[in-house]
Amino acid sequence: MSADWHENFGIKPDLALKIGALWGKSRKRAGGSTNLLLSHLLDTAAVAEKIWDHYLAPSAKKRLDDISRGRGRLFFAWLCGIHDCGKATPAFQSVDDEGAEAVRRAGLTWNAHAVKRNPWRHDKAGAMILRTLLREAGWDAQQIAWLWPLVAGHHGSFPSVGVFSGRTTARGEPQGKGPAWSEVQRALVETFTRLLGYEDLAEVQPTAAPSRAVQLQLSGLVVMADWIASDERHFRGIDNLADVSLSRARSRAADAWERLGLRGGWGVLDLPASDAFRERFGQPARPSQDLVIRTARHMPAPGLLIVEAPMGEGKTKAALLGAEVLAARFGADGVYVGMPTQATSDPMFGQVRAWLAKLGDGLAEQVTLLHGKRRFNKEWRALLGESGDDADSRFDSVAEDEFGMAEWSFCEDDEPERKGPAAWFLGRMRGLLSPFVVGTIDQLLYAATRTKHVMLRAAGLMGKVVILDEVHAADVYMSQFLKEGLRWLGQAQVPVIMLSATLPPAQRQELVAAYLAGAASQEEFDVRDLPEPQGYPNVTAACLVDGRAVYDVAHVEQWRKDLEVAVTVLQETPSSGTSNESAAGGLVADLIEERLAQGGCALVIRNTVPRAQETYQELRGRFGDEVRLLHGRMTAHDRAEKTEACLKLLGPPAEDGPGRPRRLILVATQLAEQSFDVDADLLVTDLTTIDLLLQRLGRVHRHDGVERPERLRRPEVVVTGFAPQRRQAPRVLPASEGIYGRYLLLRTAAVVCQAEGNRWFVPGDVPQLVRKVYGDEPDLVPPDWVGAERKAYAEWQDEQGKRARSAEGYLLTRRHEHTSPTLDGLHYGADHGRVTDEKLQAVVRDGDPSMEVVLIRRDGRGYRTLGGRWLGVNGEALSEELLEEVLGATVRLPSKLTKSAERGLTPLDGWRDHPWLKHTRVVVLDERGVGTLDTYTLRYDEQLGLIMEGGPQWQGRRRK
Repeated sequence: MSADWHENFGIKPDLALKIGALWGKSRKRAGGSTNLLLSHLLDTAAVAEKIWDHYLAPSAKKRLDDISRGRGRLFFAWLCGIHDCGKATPAFQSVDDEGAEAVRRAGLTWNAHAVKRNPWRHDKAGAMILRTLLREAGWDAQQIAWLWPLVAGHHGSFPSVGVFSGRTTARGEPQGKGPAWSEVQRALVETFTRLLGYEDLAEVQPTAAPSRAVQLQLSGLVVMADWIASDERHFRGIDNLADVSLSRARSRAADAWERLGLRGGWGVLDLPASDAFRERFGQPARPSQDLVIRTARHMPAPGLLIVEAPMGEGKTKAALLGAEVLAARFGADGVYVGMPTQATSDPMFGQVRAWLAKLGDGLAEQVTLLHGKRRFNKEWRALLGESGDDADSRFDSVAEDEFGMAEWSFCEDDEPERKGPAAWFLGRMRGLLSPFVVGTIDQLLYAATRTKHVMLRAAGLMGKVVILDEVHAADVYMSQFLKEGLRWLGQAQVPVIMLSATLPPAQRQELVAAYLAGAASQEEFDVRDLPEPQGYPNVTAACLVDGRAVYDVAHVEQWRKDLEVAVTVLQETPSSGTSNESAAGGLVADLIEERLAQGGCALVIRNTVPRAQETYQELRGRFGDEVRLLHGRMTAHDRAEKTEACLKLLGPPAEDGPGRPRRLILVATQLAEQSFDVDADLLVTDLTTIDLLLQRLGRVHRHDGVERPERLRRPEVVVTGFAPQRRQAPRVLPASEGIYGRYLLLRTAAVVCQAEGNRWFVPGDVPQLVRKVYGDEPDLVPPDWVGAERKAYAEWQDEQGKRARSAEGYLLTRRHEHTSPTLDGLHYGADHGRVTDEKLQAVVRDGDPSMEVVLIRRDGRGYRTLGGRWLGVNGEALSEELLEEVLGATVRLPSKLTKSAERGLTPLDGWRDHPWLKHTRVVVLDERGVGTLDTYTLRYDEQLGLIMEGGPQWQGRRRK
């Protein structure tokens, strides 16, 4: 701007002098020169323009245009830039001695003692300034009410309006008392507003208030713009007001955007052609897949699309093309695919990248893998190259001191050229901002928690199509966060596709009700008129049009014939003793020996790792190398190798494959329930709930063209882990009851016992079986079980209620506040500290956090890999090859060892500065292969995996 800019705006020279003294970034944090506050506001606004031009989804732009007379870009830039106006207060200007002295010389003073005694953050101060100035400018109270929380919350938490009380008394000194401060605050805001292109503050006023969910999205985008504009590498300080201008800010923003490599997704997407499925996936769509795509094409508004289809039906491919349709129709700019586990996320990462490669050049390189174990994924590491996965060391803008100033730790060197997502997206809480994301469903659940910076997660989800797989796996506690997330997505008009083998009718209704309640901005939504699917596979689509629910429920014939599955019960008397475990393994071994006399392949699924290990040992003693074991307490390397070997041996027939073995027995845990494409001739499984039992059954006779022994040409499931009894309810394994609850296991056992000696038609019988167990059918269990069932039901209801209520304290919205029109007080009562992803996972999954560690050996010379290769005295001798081996020795500890691991395990000294290993905790094994953690003894067996012995009780017995 020219030297006489203040005259053009009618600002007196002495007031211009004051504006030119206000600092926004200190010299220490702005590359050696103080960055004036007006400069930072313009920098942030210029970054917001880049976000609008190159990142924001078309749907988000339309919503902003709709509330700002078609000037959405200008309003968005103003909203982001104005966020730091609260720095024009003594509370902030006094923080840096050098900056404070310049402000005093310009004629702005304060009572240092009062300011120090009454801490006041600049985010809240900015909200207070705007509440006053916007009211004076003639803004409606409704517009002021939704806008001020976005300014007050830009450091991660939304306060309540009550924080402003008392700031006009002596406690108001940090806000700035007297006419001089009021005058400069007004001048700063008005100058910034006019420099952007508005005539005055009155012209900025929107014509309508956006929904609360869109407010949360905008808040996250404000934070995004602020953090980018605070990067001193690209926004070095400008300390002369004559050098501050919007054009210069735009030049700096353009340079920063290009060097950071930031971008959005596919932009405006064309509606897929009729033959798009074949083009994307190399095969024609099956009837169920075509149903999904047709339903997506006909939805009158963004909504929820639930797909229920058998395992192996191709739901994922249908969902991806359905996402294309919904994105093209409703202006989404990317996708988030949420999977139930890390193990299922990894293969999905590759599938999504392959799909995006067909949509446009460079899109496959923009996919972010988002879970805590991603650094062990080879495809992810190859995508990132040498830059690693340690963005937080370069973009450490989350940690703040008590005054709200960021502690920056930027790397001065430019990054090497890379193909993966921009490193900026890889920092904590920013992953969902990446245009395409594959990760665990936890990422959505985190966005439904009342935690700091939740607006960043929300901003990442809104503007995408959200795909959630295996949603039936959510229990009652986890479902509270899932439904809360659906409420916000519904209010933000984010299209959601949910996939499941089958859903209990009550769960389907709850999910639809949550989404529509959000869309209607209501506390509850009546979905009693939601039709129930009459066939299988089926789809249920729900959206809101003019305040009314519109449903589309349809089904088609499945592409394969039903399997006639024989149901057998193998009675087992539950006991916690090891001798009984061996006896149980013997029963299974006897059965398998008889069934596999002519050869064949059996899958044995146990509900706990120790039980799987016991069964494996029993079977190994009888069948030798024909037995394999797979569970979650194996090292990453061993688990990957064993999984790959099983998939090759039992996966779809392949001309170049090793061929199906004559006889093979795979013992596994719940890992085999989902996204595990193996084909067994026979399934032996512990009793579990009916939906998960049917999931396990999906591994039997899964593939066509498989040669099977005569004895196994008809599929069979053998259910064990419980003991039917005469004239009383069956006994069930205590460990199974601890996992799944006695009530649903009793009802499942009743269905299994009714079918014993008969057959289930799968998947045709699936919906009916699930309805029986999860419904309220009164005569499902035999009369002799009724008393036990009633008791179990009362306990189950009580436990379900307790678990649902225990989630309420962490949910983003408190009970009865879903109709609130603004973000005022959203974080009331929340923990405002930093919460690690491990703790967040425990919050949303109702369990103690578990921890992954690396197993390392130590001898008299120093450290070695688990395989015995030399790592040096302190672990420092790391080549790329050795790093691969070290990472491959990662294993997950049981959750009961987490606290001990947090207290007692650290990285090796030689790893302190390593980008991949500096946060990795190590269990050191001695030359015998034994390690200790508190009172537990740990050892690793290549066949059995991690073995844990001892503990407090064991230690007590030893003392005796």
